[in-house]
Amino acid sequence: MRMTLPALALGILIAQGAMAAGDGTAAVGGGVGGALGNIVGQQLGGATGAAVGAGVGGAAGGAIGAPRGNKTEAAIGGGLGSAGGSVIGNKLGGSTGSTIGAGLGGAAGGAIGNNLADDGSRHDSGGKHHKGNKKHKNKNKHR
Repeated sequence: MRMTLPALALGILIAQGAMAAGDGTAAVGGGVGGALGNIVGQQLGGATGAAVGAGVGGAAGGAIGAPRGNKTEAAIGGGLGSAGGSVIGNKLGGSTGSTIGAGLGGAAGGAIGNNLADDGSRHDSGGKHHKGNKKHKNKNKHR
């Protein structure tokens, strides 16, 4: 129980850093989804159900909150973070700690996944493609 407060403080710091980095929607989505999934999972299947529910909820929340093109990475991050946070929180603080851990883990994981997707190499031409514009336009014109 003495580890709950430092773990909570560290999770809040990570979540605040994620929000400051511009990954707020994926962080909030992963956190809320993870916490809600954890609560539902606890009711259905105890600690194991809580971890599974947190993972599914965190993945869904991270994907919903992430911008287009980053959804897969944010879903993976939110799901893994929520499930891991649920397991660790359960060891530190029981069912309440599990819910808090799932929320913080989902927020951090969703933000990290979204941020990693932004750092990936993209080849975006701005939507303008000029393929095939060098054809002779007067080729079949009658004279």
